[in-house]
Amino acid sequence: MSALQYSEPHRVTALARRLREELTSVAQAPSWSMSAAEAGDALVLLTEARSQLDSVLMEVLRHAETVGTGSESGATSATNWWAHTTRTTRAEAHRFSRLAAALEDHDTVATALAAGEVRTDQARVVVDAVDALPGDVESWVPAAAESFLLEQAREHDAKALRVLGRRVLEVIDPAAADREEARRLEAEEADARAAASFTMTDDGHGRTHGRFTISTLHAAMLRKHLMATALGSLGPCGTTGGAEPSPPEPKLSRHRMGLAFIDYIETRPEDTVPSAGGVPATVVVTMELETLLGGLKAASLDTGDKISAGEARRLACQAGIIPIVLGAGSAVLDVGRKRRFHTQPQRIAMGIRDGGCRAAGCDAPPAMCQAHHGKPWSGGGGTSVDDGYLYCPPHHHLAHDPAYEHTLDKHGKVRFSRRT
Repeated sequence: MSALQYSEPHRVTALARRLREELTSVAQAPSWSMSAAEAGDALVLLTEARSQLDSVLMEVLRHAETVGTGSESGATSATNWWAHTTRTTRAEAHRFSRLAAALEDHDTVATALAAGEVRTDQARVVVDAVDALPGDVESWVPAAAESFLLEQAREHDAKALRVLGRRVLEVIDPAAADREEARRLEAEEADARAAASFTMTDDGHGRTHGRFTISTLHAAMLRKHLMATALGSLGPCGTTGGAEPSPPEPKLSRHRMGLAFIDYIETRPEDTVPSAGGVPATVVVTMELETLLGGLKAASLDTGDKISAGEARRLACQAGIIPIVLGAGSAVLDVGRKRRFHTQPQRIAMGIRDGGCRAAGCDAPPAMCQAHHGKPWSGGGGTSVDDGYLYCPPHHHLAHDPAYEHTLDKHGKVRFSRRT
């Protein structure tokens, strides 16, 4: 009886053999006789079965690593032996092996995969997102994040789930997310300042080449200035507020030159900043009142970047920075009919709201746009943010062209169509 016991294959091995036989026989069966409903059922069931099979395969792979499968043939690991024997790429085999190892610490995800409730790529996304959580979160957060993402996996594929995974801490524990973002941004800003550098080299052919490393904030400020100059400013074009800086002397370190460049950007006189679209090329910092009063929540630049709360407070009164404090009446945005043209704060507010040209399908940034009255001034319209639009010059012409009519779509964008 004992000999018979050992001669029988393991249940998993026996299952694998039966699967091969059954799949071989099914491969010969024509599918044309299946109804649409049957085909749909088969697709769903086979996909779920594939997830379950991956779960079993990973379990066996982990055991194979433990017992040293392939070592008798000189393989350095069971994973390498499996990749070579089955002609699986080594990268894919090791990606599979890493997921198998990670699932040992994620029982809920492993159970869902074994039940066919999630796909293998979804399981990998959930595991990666939970493992990427900060190490100082409260003990309940990882389990809650895992549960949330598994629930979302019922509605989203792996690509969409990865996006949710990057922001899962904001959903599960917003306070911890604010702390982590504040810590990360402050560390990045400190690293950027420590690594600041600036060099210029004349190549002897009438051209000077530069190389610099500065923070994202200061890069955004410089980018705004250069963009506005290139587009053609409404003020003094190309003004620099002084002579061009000369090449650094050899005794000056790259770090010192980098700090000098940062000072140049921060202290540039406001009246020398080029303009475009009626607004000086200044970086707009949007923050909540809580941040201004000492909170940790990050502030946002109108370029889409973020800076730490401390940096935002420091820059709140600097030249070249326009602070927008949400929840505080720092600027009068609706002046009714007292002014014919939109004010600078109104244009900035419309830029923050619309992100650029209001026309559907147009990606022109605010700096390339002109302010437009929704209801014409001549027809009794007022100069306000609510009734104002930003249009790039071509779409602004269409807005005033009687041959075109325009309507708002469900996304708040303006669509133009020629009148018939």
